[in-house]
Amino acid sequence: MKRTLLLMTAALMLAACDKKLDLDNPNYPTTETYWRSAAQADAGAVAIYNALALEGTYTRSFPGLSDSRGDDVQGNSPWADLVLVGRFTIPSNSAPVEWIWRDHYVLINRANQVLKYVPQIEEAQFTEGHKNRVLGQAYFLRAFAYFNLINTFQKVPLITEPPTGKDDYYPTTAAPEEVWKQIVEDLKQAEALLPMSYKNVVGPDAGQTGRVTKGAAAGFLGKVYLYTKQYNAAVVQFEKFTKSGGTFNNLYQLMADYRYNFDTQHENNAESLFEIQFTAEGGTDGNWTGEPNANWRQFCALAVTYAPPGETWGGYKDYEPSPGLYAAFKKEKTIDGKSDPRLLATIASYESADNSTKIYGREWPYASKDVKYLRKWTHDGLNVLEKETFETGGINYRVLRYADILLMYAEALNEVSRTAESYTYIQQVRDRAKLPQLVVSKPNMNQSQMREQIAHERLLEFAVEGQRIHDIIRWGWLYDSAKLAELKERDTDFGSWKAGREYLPIPFNELNNNKNLSPNSAN
Repeated sequence: MKRTLLLMTAALMLAACDKKLDLDNPNYPTTETYWRSAAQADAGAVAIYNALALEGTYTRSFPGLSDSRGDDVQGNSPWADLVLVGRFTIPSNSAPVEWIWRDHYVLINRANQVLKYVPQIEEAQFTEGHKNRVLGQAYFLRAFAYFNLINTFQKVPLITEPPTGKDDYYPTTAAPEEVWKQIVEDLKQAEALLPMSYKNVVGPDAGQTGRVTKGAAAGFLGKVYLYTKQYNAAVVQFEKFTKSGGTFNNLYQLMADYRYNFDTQHENNAESLFEIQFTAEGGTDGNWTGEPNANWRQFCALAVTYAPPGETWGGYKDYEPSPGLYAAFKKEKTIDGKSDPRLLATIASYESADNSTKIYGREWPYASKDVKYLRKWTHDGLNVLEKETFETGGINYRVLRYADILLMYAEALNEVSRTAESYTYIQQVRDRAKLPQLVVSKPNMNQSQMREQIAHERLLEFAVEGQRIHDIIRWGWLYDSAKLAELKERDTDFGSWKAGREYLPIPFNELNNNKNLSPNSAN
């Protein structure tokens, strides 16, 4: 799949509106001349995936601006935007904010083209099931883009058709409930149309890993139900994974080593429901933005953006762990008296008691043993010898893991007053970290206490994975004075938060160019 994503993308070009000015380029088919074969349909699906590897999606800006707004990460960069976003003072003319908006709508536009034109291709062009798989991928990826947008910007336009005229380029802001409804509908379609895997399918996608599956759609639908507080529906959805006889029971499992979820040797593993495919190999053109081509490299820039400073390995340390994240990892020892192993996979810190005193294979190089940097998403500890640059990051970005299914299921159970059952699924995640039995250390928790525990478990399990700010928002912590005080204690950036600023502002250029858009609470 990684190689496929680099090759099949250049054909999706909209015809110009003014036919008098059209000059046909034989190298770029128009909408009227494209969408004739199964190969073209599949290339259309692959083009959507390529939009996940742009500056404003997962190459750099979206993970970074999501992480720094949580209480697990702080900005520490000469690039002011990366610091201001964590302090909730980012201006609406920030380039990274604009890139996130722009590139997610690139993804949506490509998905809309597939959903519009692929159904019109003759069935005889496709092998059995292939057409449904193409459409299922487009439904999922469109829902995924809107999930990111609505959680990041609060108010967004809902576009479900390719533009056909001038007015289509000036969409109005949709009600949030309309966007969530579309996300649910798209994920239901995706779950119905997608295969369990691509191992035994027939078509150009045969045997490929990295494409979205039925399990990815089902898991993400459960997540949407949780985010929209449809807890009973979430329980039903997650039980497809956790209950005997469930559609996905025993299909996914936790990896034995937590770090396997953040390296290049164990990509698309048994814990992964969906991940963004990256590679540091091949190509001469960087995938920062624009139309991809066969020379495009599909790298992830987080490896150097998040890496600790060091001339030998080239880390930028644009982001650092918050003091509160480190303290949270230190609250509880493992059953053999060690630090939580997720600490060592997430934070580069000097831990002599755990025999963790190196960075990139070198003995601690800093004058102070108290400084702490990020390790997750970097090559630190992965035996990568070459100096990191923006274009050497090949670690896949894991978007949805089975650990998330387990902890979301525990949360949904707690919210429907089945609190005692939550222990089992939380403990599965704790067991990998070798943490004590929660039912022994904290027996008989009530619903409120269990909420607190789940929030703590999620902080440790998903630190620096772009989730924390969305958890904080959906739990309403920013509007609870006691919880806000806790956030400020863990991360001083929350001291400058003001009501409504938890979202990124609608980009100034979008509001300026499209008078049909409404500002959000962060503008």
